[in-house]
Amino acid sequence: MKKLSALVLALIAQVAFADQPTPEATASALLDPVKSAQIAQDPKAAVAAMTNLMDPATSIAMMQKGMDPATYTKMAQAGLSPDILKAYAAFADPAVSMKWLAASMDPNFYMAAMAPFLNPNMYMKWMMAPLDPRVLNMALSGLNPNLYMNWALAPLAPANMNLMMAPLNPNLYTQWAGAAANPATYGAWGSFMNPATYGNIVNPFAAFIPTPAAPAAPAAK
Repeated sequence: MKKLSALVLALIAQVAFADQPTPEATASALLDPVKSAQIAQDPKAAVAAMTNLMDPATSIAMMQKGMDPATYTKMAQAGLSPDILKAYAAFADPAVSMKWLAASMDPNFYMAAMAPFLNPNMYMKWMMAPLDPRVLNMALSGLNPNLYMNWALAPLAPANMNLMMAPLNPNLYTQWAGAAANPATYGAWGSFMNPATYGNIVNPFAAFIPTPAAPAAPAAK
């Protein structure tokens, strides 16, 4: 009976997250300040990310990426991009709050969040994680001189050189100013910044303003 219950719970977890991203994709998204904010805006994406965090493959992928200096270069590039303003300004959008409010009242949301904790395969994966070849390779990476060479040459990498010169580029500030002035950046609140919103309001003084008569057509000869 216990085996049957475990199999049923595992099947439920597998079906509930059949379309979730891979652990590697989740690790990449969580290490990106823009994508991680976008995940937090969607309850379904947040639950899928939490489910993958229960999988040791996600933690292993994040540790592997943490040993690569290019990972931190990408994080800094995302921090300088105006996309990060759009990502975090979206939290002020009432639509995001309504999504989470609707999810908090949905029993399926709680079942999906509890599914990975009820899946015995997850606990088996963590027990076997120390023997994972990726973990063993990371443990031996300290003996690889290429690891230290990559970090020593990181300041001279073209991507990092461009990153250091980015504050001197006036286009960076133009893009930030454009994103800050764009009503679409703020979601529903952006309508208050959009002049077209007020142009569509009916003028209350229109009844007191005389409408000029159209010129009469010339008489036909």
